[in-house]
Amino acid sequence: MTSVTLGHLDETLHEATAAAVARVLEAYELEIEYVPGTHEALMAHMRNGDIDLFVSAWLPDVDAAYLDPALGMEPLGDLYRPEFGWYLPTSAATGLTSIAELAADGHDVNREIVAAQSVLDRVRHGVAAYNLTEHGFTIAARPDGDAVEYADQAIKTGDPAIIALWQPNFLHYGSTNLTPLADPKGALGTAQTARMLVRRAVRPELDSDMLDELDELTLGNKVVSALDHAMRVEGMSADAAAEAWQRGKLLPR
Repeated sequence: MTSVTLGHLDETLHEATAAAVARVLEAYELEIEYVPGTHEALMAHMRNGDIDLFVSAWLPDVDAAYLDPALGMEPLGDLYRPEFGWYLPTSAATGLTSIAELAADGHDVNREIVAAQSVLDRVRHGVAAYNLTEHGFTIAARPDGDAVEYADQAIKTGDPAIIALWQPNFLHYGSTNLTPLADPKGALGTAQTARMLVRRAVRPELDSDMLDELDELTLGNKVVSALDHAMRVEGMSADAAAEAWQRGKLLPR
């Protein structure tokens, strides 16, 4: 086999992660055709046998639909551990450490929680579990891009705003600007595992040593956040970000 199709969501985080995985494929002299798309488009490609390797499915819950037997894909490896949480800008945390503490008086946290459309249900679960509506909290649903821009500005200005987002993410780069709020009730959901998917029908044609190397490849949340940051903030291409990672020049020292 001399070439592979490599699918990924059409978002910088997934594009950069796919480019990092591609470094392994290139070492085995494979030509790579990238197939970006939405969830729906990618599932259609899988069903048609158009994707050999996919980066990556968040399992067991978020991307469980990708494991539909009709799509012909099976999981491989353990790239990083996505986890959804609520955060405060560190400069505005003022001693708060838990979502449960938001129901108390005496803090100046913004009662309007800006939630990206893609995480709206998770935010609603958090608000309901901790009875925050009774304490004046409301939810403002916004398109994902607008919500990310709002979070970025809150971090830069130190606004005491609840920031609801997944880790890894470019906003987690450096990991000092955000203070996590504990979720003692587990209302926001469990951590996921980001796994590659390989097309079952093509797996026997792939080099077994390469598959072993992919299975052992671990990027981690810090690296993926840095890859996303390199593209979104520093203007790097996915290939340039992956090369910086490979050369050990991506993470801050």
